[in-house]
Amino acid sequence: MFTKLERKIAFRYLGARRRGFGSVVSWVSLIGIMLGVATLIVVMSVMGGFHDTLLARIVGMNGHVVVYHQDGAIADYDFLISKMRENRVVNRAVTSIVPIVEGQVMASANGNNTGAMVRGIRMGDLLAKVDSGARIYGRDLRDIRDGQLVAGATLARTLGVHIGDAVSLVSANGGTPTAFGTMPRIMSYPVMSSFFMGMYEYDSGYIFMPLETAQKYLNTGDAVTHIDLFLGDPDDTNAVRDALISALPDGYVVRDWRDLNRGFVGALQVETNVMFLILMLIVIVAAFNIVSSLVMLVKDKSRDIAVLRTFGVSRRSMMRIFILSGTSIGVIGATLGTLLGIVVAIYIEPIRKFFQWVTGRDLFPSELYYLSELPSKLVPTTVIGIALVAVALAFLATIYPAWRAANTDPVEVLRNE
Repeated sequence: MFTKLERKIAFRYLGARRRGFGSVVSWVSLIGIMLGVATLIVVMSVMGGFHDTLLARIVGMNGHVVVYHQDGAIADYDFLISKMRENRVVNRAVTSIVPIVEGQVMASANGNNTGAMVRGIRMGDLLAKVDSGARIYGRDLRDIRDGQLVAGATLARTLGVHIGDAVSLVSANGGTPTAFGTMPRIMSYPVMSSFFMGMYEYDSGYIFMPLETAQKYLNTGDAVTHIDLFLGDPDDTNAVRDALISALPDGYVVRDWRDLNRGFVGALQVETNVMFLILMLIVIVAAFNIVSSLVMLVKDKSRDIAVLRTFGVSRRSMMRIFILSGTSIGVIGATLGTLLGIVVAIYIEPIRKFFQWVTGRDLFPSELYYLSELPSKLVPTTVIGIALVAVALAFLATIYPAWRAANTDPVEVLRNE
């Protein structure tokens, strides 16, 4: 596309050392594109990591599809689960069906109090959900028996309890009626295990217990509050939800993870789009700097352009020379920015810890972001797309200066020399 002469002149202009302010603007343009591309890659990687990590942990514990009953309790849940499995769509898409008993409590120990969510679940089901993504301390989940608890590590630390210590749970559900009102139910259970999932909401606010223990404590009888269905592919939720709505009797309500987390998913997507548009302004500003740099280069090299034109260099060749010179700034900046962004995105957590150590401040509070580590997910298509957009903007920025150089009148320029 470019001749040897065009490449030689373009790179000579690009590497000229005596261009004064124009040279400074070129360096600023290159650095601006590099930083803009790197920042975009890092931010989009972190946002992608947030999206996938939070959804995986939230959805992974709550189920992709959830079945409730309008009365608040599901009595014959084992029979209902067997009926669900008889449905061809459900049986093909669902990997596990888990009955759950859930209720709000006040947890107390050693003079410390905090709100918590008690979740009754069969220990085999709990083990399948937390074994791959959580660290378990204390007794193995297979050995948890009736009347024992599994608490979040942050919750246990807040209450000041260790493995084997008792925690008092206070619940308004199933309280004892008296002449002065309903007395809350107070029971004490030993904490035999704790878990750390890396998600603050669960680590600081959830207590798991065997299903039978939760049914007794929350006074639900032989019933559960809801049934979670876990799918092999989360995108199959619409088909499973529609199949359950058609198969279940009246009174049952079916919700999928998109319905239950609609506000969160929508807000995260909007934030990602807005951050992309805002940070893209860095690259756009750098592209405008390329315009300024090339316009000054054209003015500075007007005599050279006139001489080249008199030697027979065509207008099209002059355009290609300045397009190549300006686009090279974009290509070099995008390449360096891509490499820098990939490195920072890969080592974002050690970098965060270093700056946290230097500043002495918590730069990523887990209670605010619900995660204990800064997540990052590099998507090759996103990285390549950001680099290509930067190069395209740099190319567009060269069109006007190149057109101006091509339309320089050699006679007029040489007459004034």
